[in-house]
Amino acid sequence: MRIAVIGSGIAGLASAWWLGKRHEVTLFEANDYLGGHTHTHLVQVDGRLQSVDTGFIVFNPLHYPLLTGLFKELGVASQPTTMSFSVHSERSGLEYSATSMDTLFCQRRNLASPRFWGMLRDLRRFYREAPKLLLSGDEGPSLGEFLDAGRYGGAFIQEHLLPMASALWSAPIASLAHFPARYLVQFMANHQMLQVSGRPEWRVVTGGSARYVDAIRRRWRVRERLETRVLGVERHEHGVRVLTAEGLEGFDQMVLACHSDQALALLSDADPIERSVLSAIRYQPNEVVLHTDASLLPRNRKAWAAWNAHVPRDPMAPCSVSYYMNALQGIDTPSPLVVTLNRTEAIAPDKILRTLHYAHPVHDHEMVRAQARWSEVQGRRRTWFAGAYWGWGFHEDGIRSACRVADALHLLEAEAYWPLSQGMPA
Repeated sequence: MRIAVIGSGIAGLASAWWLGKRHEVTLFEANDYLGGHTHTHLVQVDGRLQSVDTGFIVFNPLHYPLLTGLFKELGVASQPTTMSFSVHSERSGLEYSATSMDTLFCQRRNLASPRFWGMLRDLRRFYREAPKLLLSGDEGPSLGEFLDAGRYGGAFIQEHLLPMASALWSAPIASLAHFPARYLVQFMANHQMLQVSGRPEWRVVTGGSARYVDAIRRRWRVRERLETRVLGVERHEHGVRVLTAEGLEGFDQMVLACHSDQALALLSDADPIERSVLSAIRYQPNEVVLHTDASLLPRNRKAWAAWNAHVPRDPMAPCSVSYYMNALQGIDTPSPLVVTLNRTEAIAPDKILRTLHYAHPVHDHEMVRAQARWSEVQGRRRTWFAGAYWGWGFHEDGIRSACRVADALHLLEAEAYWPLSQGMPA
């Protein structure tokens, strides 16, 4: 089959990798690089060139089995990293890092703070109580409703749980009140985050995440169409056609491996089911800056961690988190290498190395309901949808969605079955 894959994030790369082994695949990408949120930059810092990631950074073999398997197949090297977490609150002045007792109480006054001890008690209580949400079969309450019903304290909510969730999903803290509580707890349980000890070892790709993209490109037979924006698609009984500035090109099948809103925009003939499902999965923009300004990290050096959440005074402000890349990627430079979301105005202009714009899914009950309708939209009129938005929004979710699409297309080939208006074969 001739298959078009539109978008080269992890879902597009994995779709093209697996389908390209048996089919003629053309990969369309609007950017001048492949990888989407796999984005490694070569920058000069303190007189040396360093490879620094600004999108996908970490994985672990236990919870990223498909990605780990791909890395093993490609011979991609990785190394251990830290997933330490810190919080700095502009509202209260609180700073702590959950790395050790010394960093947890880096502000020694918190040893005598009832509010701080209450936060720690609520944390242990949340670990005990939250898993009960998974026993129910319904969608459950929002995170805000769950925390209110449990009478959790403001310190735990505003200076631990919400900053952590904000950092994980690049979402504004205020929006997380509408986040499905069951969805959050399921993620935390799956990643062994509802426990103090026994958490998995996290890893980073040695030399930067783009090394796995390089490894794929060296080994596949895919036609790459970089800097080729897809303007629209046409679907017909016997094939699909992809429109670019160069004209129309025909294919047997099409994988839309772009964001859900981008996929819907390309479908001028989207049917009611496609429109209903895809429009329920929304995206939010985030500005990301790679820089060397240490003032974006906690004031107390002991509180510096791999992930550093910043709680702004304004509760409606966007998510802000700074990744300390020296710790995450094992980079040894006198100047800190930092990736910060949504606080560009606070960064010294002469310390900015790169400014980027990414978009991340908005997780709410509407999105969760749409994810459950995955099979309803797949294969309709020779069109397939892959992306991390079908899961929690992380790399493993993107590669899992690609695997499902590739398996379904291989099944079609084996059965010589070509759905024109149906969903996936049973």
